[in-house]
Order: sequence, then C-alpha cells, then structure tokens
Amino acid sequence: MNELIIMVIGLFLLSIISGMLGLGVAFAAIPFLGLFLPDLVNQVQPLSLLLNGVTALFAVFGFAKSGYVDWKKAIYLTIVATLAAPVGAWLVHYVPQIYVWFLYFGAVFFLAYRLFKPVKHTEGQEENFKLALILAIPISILAGFLGVGPGFILMPTLILVGFEPKKAAGITAFAVIAPSFSSLIPHLASAQWDLTLMIPLLIAGAIGSFAGARITSLFVPSGRMKQMFAVMILVVTFYKIYTLIA
Repeated sequence: MNELIIMVIGLFLLSIISGMLGLGVAFAAIPFLGLFLPDLVNQVQPLSLLLNGVTALFAVFGFAKSGYVDWKKAIYLTIVATLAAPVGAWLVHYVPQIYVWFLYFGAVFFLAYRLFKPVKHTEGQEENFKLALILAIPISILAGFLGVGPGFILMPTLILVGFEPKKAAGITAFAVIAPSFSSLIPHLASAQWDLTLMIPLLIAGAIGSFAGARITSLFVPSGRMKQMFAVMILVVTFYKIYTLIA
C-alpha cells in the first residue's frame, strides 16, 4: 500500500509538470514506473502509453479553455503520428530491452538539451507546418519504439519550426492522444495489467495534467517550466541508470 501511494503521488506530480508542456506523462513515467515494475515491455510501456493518452487528453481540455489549440493543425499531426507510432511499438518486441533503455536515455538527454536551450520565438516568425508534418513521421516511430508517445520530441520540434511555445504545447497535447493509444495496440496481447494500480494512476494523471495545462495557460512562462521539467526527468533517469548498473 505504501508503494502504491508513492506511485500515485509521484505520477500526479509528473502529470502536473508534463501537462504544463502538453507532453503527456509517459516520457517521465517510463523511468518512474521502472523503479517499481520490473518488465519494461510488458508492464511499464503499456501502462505508460495508456497514461500518456489520458493525460494528454486532459491537458487538451486545459489548453483549449485558453484558446491555445489550433484544431486543424492538431488533427493533421494526429493522423500522421497515429499511423507511424505503431511501427515503433511493433519493432520493440524484437529488440533486447537493454538497447531500448539506451535509446531512451539518449532521447532523454536530447530532450533536456532542447528544453534548456529552446528556440526563441520572434514576432512575425512563420510557422513551417509542412516541415513539422514530415518530421512527425520519424518522431512518432521513435516514440512508439520507446513506448512514450511522440509529444516529448514533437513539442520542441514545433517550437523549432516557428510555433509559439504555449500554442505548440496545446497542439502537441491533442496530437499525441491517438498515437498513444495506437502504439498500445501491439502491446495488448502480452501486456500485464493490474487494475488496483492502473485506476488510481489514471485518476491521478488526469487531474494532474488538467491542472498543469491550466497553470501554464494562465500563469507560468514557458521557458522556466521547461527547464524544471528537464531537471526532473534527468534526475529520475539518472536514478534509473544507477539501478540498472548497481
């Protein structure tokens, strides 16, 4: 019971922060849940993908209330990402787990770099949405392989191609919902579900992500919260590296 409480509180806090960025919680949840669940592919990844879809959905509600979701562009990104993500989720079943962790750690460090050194949005800068759509294909395949949903790379990519950060977060939150669930499909046959764990985590994630999106929409400058998120995922990831080599 104590372990369950720790997992729920931890996931709630991670969901608040990930909701602030419209990322979905899976990228931070992967190393966090990996501290408690031993099987990356059959326990951690399926649960993280389910949580990612739910937390992204509630983050969309939070951003939409402030008008930060460009629905047309979000729908186009959703279609591309949803079709590409299951490819990566299928591939992960044929790759040793240690290599999945290495790729995950590399993606973490890339994300942390992008969050610490974001591209500055300047007035009048044009949004290159066509480039964003093209880049969404390899991003979604990689995300499906890692079991995290595409938001963790897609959101910094949208900023890179000219989107204002809060608008990028709102679009990303919508765009990662369907790919998170589509990436879950290849895991269904072998996934190990524990309802006594899954339901409290889903509730905590939904509440936390909605709260995080509202906080960002109303009060918080994007740059500072990105840096805080980068610090958090690095701390959790370094601890996971320690547990793997200890």
